[in-house]
Amino acid sequence: MKAPRPTWSSLFGEKTSSRGAENGNGRRRSEKISPLRIHPEKQGAQRKHGSAQEATRAPHPANVFVEVVRKVQNGVVAVRTVARDRDTVPLPWPYFPFFPPEERRDVMPGTQFGSGFVIHPRGYVLTNAHILTQAEEIHVKVGQKTFPARIAWEDRRRDIAVLDVRPPRRLHPLPLGSSERTEVGEWVLAIGNPLGLENTVTVGIVSAKHRAFRTPEHDYEDVIQTDAAINPGNSGGPLLNLYGEVVGVNAAIIRQSQSIGFAIAVDPLKPLLRPFLPPEPS
Repeated sequence: MKAPRPTWSSLFGEKTSSRGAENGNGRRRSEKISPLRIHPEKQGAQRKHGSAQEATRAPHPANVFVEVVRKVQNGVVAVRTVARDRDTVPLPWPYFPFFPPEERRDVMPGTQFGSGFVIHPRGYVLTNAHILTQAEEIHVKVGQKTFPARIAWEDRRRDIAVLDVRPPRRLHPLPLGSSERTEVGEWVLAIGNPLGLENTVTVGIVSAKHRAFRTPEHDYEDVIQTDAAINPGNSGGPLLNLYGEVVGVNAAIIRQSQSIGFAIAVDPLKPLLRPFLPPEPS
């Protein structure tokens, strides 16, 4: 029997609650959610002893997003590709991946930016396939270091690809949550590389689920609609819940709109990604 999701009172209240979360391989795990509390009497004592004491005080309970970002930021990467020349392609349809809305074009050489996130410590990175169109070079920036990458697998119709980075050290993978269990109205975070601004964090809610639409290049069959701000360069980055789990892959926005973005739901992707995910715990 599935454990109920915690309420807001359990996140910010007096008691510690537990939740059954789903890892990237579909297994259940138990995770303790500790409330973030501030004790007024301790704050007063800290102020009396100067800024050094004040710097160690607990974060405000409303700043739950801070802990999520700290937990996942090492698993989000920036992707840069150098592509062959392509003709200008007009985009008359309303839905488009994260590139300029009026038309997609390349200069010499064609450089494009996107985002991704680690799904295996050995160096597998999940991103969008449209970032890699006709790419001759692929570079992935992890922290302050940049590594060459190759395409290990891609599904162009679903707009999903896995990159093989092969870094000298193990990377920090992000856990895959459940897009099906994610509810409309839940808080979500988008982290990525919009307009080349690395590790940009925006926050919103799940506006709707199970959206579907097509472009001439891709079939988006099960997507999450969100009002978290997403921009060119966010493509391929994670959409995360408050437990730091990936529930979607940011993929598209609507032209001439505000706060209407789409992320590919992660649940239908899990069977496809199984060869690139860590083995199930024994």
